Amino acid sequence: MVTVGNLTIHFGSRELFSRIGFFIGPRDRIGLVGKNGAGKSTLLKTLAGLQNPNEGSIALARGTTVGYLAQEMKHSENATVYEEAGMAFKEVQFLKEKVEELTVAITDHHDYTSDDYSNKLEQLEEAAHRLDLLGSSNLEEKIEKVLKGLGFRSEDMNRKMEEFSGGWKMRVELGKILLQNPDLLLLDEPTNHLDIESIEWLEEFLKDYAGAIVLISHDRTFLDNVTIRTIEITKGKVYDYKFSYSKYIVQRKEEVERQEAAAKNQQKYIEDTQKLIDKFRAKKDKAAFAQTLIRKLEKLDRIEIDDFDSNKVRISFPPAPHAGKIILEGKALGKAYGENRLFSGVDITIARGEKISLVGKNGVGKSTLIRMVMRKESHEGEFTPGYSVSVGYYAQNQSDELDGNKTVFETIDDEAVGDIRKSVRSLLGAFLFSGDDVDKKVKVLSGGEKARLALCKLLLQPYNFLVLDEPTNHLDLASKEVLKQALMRYDGTLLVVSHDRDFLHGLTNLVYEIKPDRLRIWPGDVLDFLKEKKAESIAMFEKAKPIVQEKKPIVEVRSSEPQPSREELKEREKQKKKLESQLQKCEREIERLEAAIAAMDIEIADLDYTDADASKKKLDAYAVLKSELDKVMQQWEETGNELSGF
Repeated sequence: MVTVGNLTIHFGSRELFSRIGFFIGPRDRIGLVGKNGAGKSTLLKTLAGLQNPNEGSIALARGTTVGYLAQEMKHSENATVYEEAGMAFKEVQFLKEKVEELTVAITDHHDYTSDDYSNKLEQLEEAAHRLDLLGSSNLEEKIEKVLKGLGFRSEDMNRKMEEFSGGWKMRVELGKILLQNPDLLLLDEPTNHLDIESIEWLEEFLKDYAGAIVLISHDRTFLDNVTIRTIEITKGKVYDYKFSYSKYIVQRKEEVERQEAAAKNQQKYIEDTQKLIDKFRAKKDKAAFAQTLIRKLEKLDRIEIDDFDSNKVRISFPPAPHAGKIILEGKALGKAYGENRLFSGVDITIARGEKISLVGKNGVGKSTLIRMVMRKESHEGEFTPGYSVSVGYYAQNQSDELDGNKTVFETIDDEAVGDIRKSVRSLLGAFLFSGDDVDKKVKVLSGGEKARLALCKLLLQPYNFLVLDEPTNHLDLASKEVLKQALMRYDGTLLVVSHDRDFLHGLTNLVYEIKPDRLRIWPGDVLDFLKEKKAESIAMFEKAKPIVQEKKPIVEVRSSEPQPSREELKEREKQKKKLESQLQKCEREIERLEAAIAAMDIEIADLDYTDADASKKKLDAYAVLKSELDKVMQQWEETGNELSGF
């Protein structure tokens, strides 16, 4: 159906592809993978005809139609959701007019043997076939079915596009492409901004799709469920595998292991040959033999080891500072935009050390609740932060908030303080910004590079509460896995919104499901939550309309209690200063004990356990220090909680 032959694309001196080639069949399901910057999106644009190659060609079978979902799209902001989705059928209207025109022309034709008559018959047949494929009947029903599958409700159909976020607009664009029913679907990260239920719907839709699909996705589970073939782009070449992502990973690792073994054997041969050359080149009767060996080495094709998974983001979050047992409490929380109520009466409590996935139906307000937690959104109800809580926040559009005119280095250097300023380049290197990359303007970075840079900023200071809203959008699969491992090692509290099941699996131990009237807590892994939902029927869960509630008036309650006297205020101030002094004393003692324990850790590592008495004495002293630290930590927390009441 589509043949790619000797395709070469370069930008200046940087070569993305060099004479690559492959074939896309009528029912292929291809996952396009590779590191950020490898050229996946560029290849998709070239297949869509939006970018011309420097060399080579892309040949499509006659009549092949292509649908392309880009990461950035244009919309009519004044159109309703339904009207914008209906733009998918512009081709239907055009084809209907063409069929009518050709039918009249053929009816009026008198020379049935002419080439013109044959051409018109062929055009009519193609147009009628295309109309049949598009399904020109029941268009309204098709539009509504696809939009609802992507998470829209009946009442959303007549809302203006300008009322929706970028993620929801992307869904409309995806719906338009699905409704067009092209022969070849090109999807660039279609699951970005989709919730888990909508991803499952999209998976089922694509499995039954009549045409071919080439997609880029950082959702490993999505790739495994949809694709049956994987094409990897690396170092300007393509590797084509006839199976889905997980099997490809196993096969690729085995190939690299074989390359490493072959390269090791070759290196040994080179070293042994070089020794013979060095031994014989100065001897007259062996000089010719040495020259023969030299020519052999010069002609030898050196084995290159593919850098498969070698360049990963290496992230280590700073240790979390001390915090109280309760990180955050929210009572009777609510939010509405005009007549559109998201939720009300929601209570939330987050304890120290919890790792929480926040899930819920689209439109119920997950990101809104996150912004409320961060004091970036007005709301009903009351939040009470815990004692000594420091929050690190990654917003869904965090990379968009970067200053495009700054360089990568300036972005981090301008916010780094203290000793970390000395290691800005090392920190950027850990996020794969090295050499000239650090001098690039932010505005020229890819989506994945911007996401990595925004995550890098989270490491500039220690936090004990991380709030992450879709942190894996635009990260490649390798970087996403390393982020997950770093968060699993993180010793603070985590609240994360993500549509990526594979990323959440094993990362969190609680699921908070936000509903229009409450917050429901599910202990365990996100996969346990999904299994429970399936048992209740996901289809029914998707179709259920959120409960529409009237907005409750916010009533200002004035205290009827008498105001404290001057003497009482003075006593409160005295108590407050006493608590502050106790808190400082505890903090100094905690620092002393932690330093002593750290020093003793080194001594214990070198203990000579053959001296039983000395070992026992040292270990007993270590246990005493740990016990003292626990007591002081308890006192510090109690004092802090008492102080927070002033």
